[in-house]
Amino acid sequence: MSAAESRDPLAWLEQLFLAHPSRVFLKTLAGQVIRYDELDIESRRMAAALTSLGVKSGDRVTVQVEKSPQVIFLYIACLRLGAIFMPLNTAYTDPELAYFISDAEPRVVLVVPEREQTISSLCDSLSFTKGQRPTVLSIDTATAGSFADRVAQHLIDPRSLSCFAPLASNDVAALVYTSGTTGRSKGAMLTRANLAANSRNLVKAWAFTTNDVLLHALPVFHVHGLFIGVDTVLASGSTLLFLPKFEVEAVLHALPQSSVMMGVPSFYTRLLGDSRLHRKIVTGLRLFISGSAPLLPQTHRDFEARTGHCILERYGMTETLINSSNPYEGLRRPGSVGRPLPDIEIRIVDPENGCTLVAQKAIGLIEVKGANVFAGYWRAIEKTTASFRPDGFFITGDLGYLDADGYLYIVGRDKDLIITGGFNVYPIEIEEAINTLPGVVESAVIGLPHSDFGEGVVAIVVALGVAQGGSSLTEQAILGALGSRIAKFKLPKRVLFADDLPRNAMGKVQKQQLRNLHACVFTRSRSE
Repeated sequence: MSAAESRDPLAWLEQLFLAHPSRVFLKTLAGQVIRYDELDIESRRMAAALTSLGVKSGDRVTVQVEKSPQVIFLYIACLRLGAIFMPLNTAYTDPELAYFISDAEPRVVLVVPEREQTISSLCDSLSFTKGQRPTVLSIDTATAGSFADRVAQHLIDPRSLSCFAPLASNDVAALVYTSGTTGRSKGAMLTRANLAANSRNLVKAWAFTTNDVLLHALPVFHVHGLFIGVDTVLASGSTLLFLPKFEVEAVLHALPQSSVMMGVPSFYTRLLGDSRLHRKIVTGLRLFISGSAPLLPQTHRDFEARTGHCILERYGMTETLINSSNPYEGLRRPGSVGRPLPDIEIRIVDPENGCTLVAQKAIGLIEVKGANVFAGYWRAIEKTTASFRPDGFFITGDLGYLDADGYLYIVGRDKDLIITGGFNVYPIEIEEAINTLPGVVESAVIGLPHSDFGEGVVAIVVALGVAQGGSSLTEQAILGALGSRIAKFKLPKRVLFADDLPRNAMGKVQKQQLRNLHACVFTRSRSE
């Protein structure tokens, strides 16, 4: 590590642009090509535009726009200034967005042009502790919008614009909201040291070189797409083959042009559903990686049988980035997320007391320690304190075990968090929305095994009887009512009805009983 990197672990980015100016950083199937020197220049222009809006080190920049190279320019621009990049899922509704903006109090909010006025009015209705209302501007995938217009003003001698500000390892680089196991979404503070440690580990673990082309069909508002995908490419000086989203047709066309593909389990199940996926089409690929949700062992085996490639599964979280990985060279075990990456410690403790290590192959709470682990939750000191052991281990909330060879297996979660298609969903948020609907007595939301999404969200609803006015309550009526209240990825894939919910002696709903009772609901739905 150089002297500059010992002060700022992301200082290597400046050297990257100088070392590989003409190398292709990003290309699209439509023929767009962006070199590393263009990434350098465009991120400088965006940094200058942000500076003109008063953005400085430590300020939050909230971004809810469609996937495009401009999002990456914005991300690098924030790293240059020391501003805190805050990506948001494009599916979040206005009420959800209001919470994130109120909690983070960003200096700037960037949205798509058609949403600019709506979000500006939304910010007018919110109160901020320091009285600093954020500036709301817009940008789209075609570089149109009020922020794009401001960036266009900075066209003269862009290299005289913002270089990387002198920053420290523990400075927060990104604020990513994640559904936890209690309460509302919390902002996980990822530092510059977290991002640097993660990217260094992944380049080495997955043998990335400047010759690699990563097929990128993931969203860039998510840890997987941005800090795992884009950062690994940056750290290796390789190339992104940038797809707007996952579509089987586009991915099949892109595979012969790629050397690595990162995806979630649903990517692989959908590819397996197309007969055009075969060994010849993946001849030039050296690695397929899966994460963000459990990959079914059968999917692992089916993919290997069809393509000759053994998918590499790994384990990460918003709060920790990547913790473990199956080996690039060596045995990749179906159902396992591999061994801890270098300089990362993983231990399994007794869930009852939280301090006793369990025996080998015994299931317990997974805890993690390393330079990859986040700094804590934004403005949530008590929650941060409760999430760490006194010796610095982070309590993941996941349950799992280590085998005799040190491979980690995840068997579930300590709480009720649902991970569907790589996105976190907290049941109480959906339950609260359902319980406000006319005719609903109560509800329970659970995650059930789903071959495409890892887990599918299922709501079990207790409704009023006919005499009480509950006869018109149907699955479609509930889903229709929820559509404007919560993001699409949170919507239940099924709504089931029950006379009552199982409870223990203390009156707590026994969700495990519900999971057991309805475990085959998606399998049954496909076979009917």
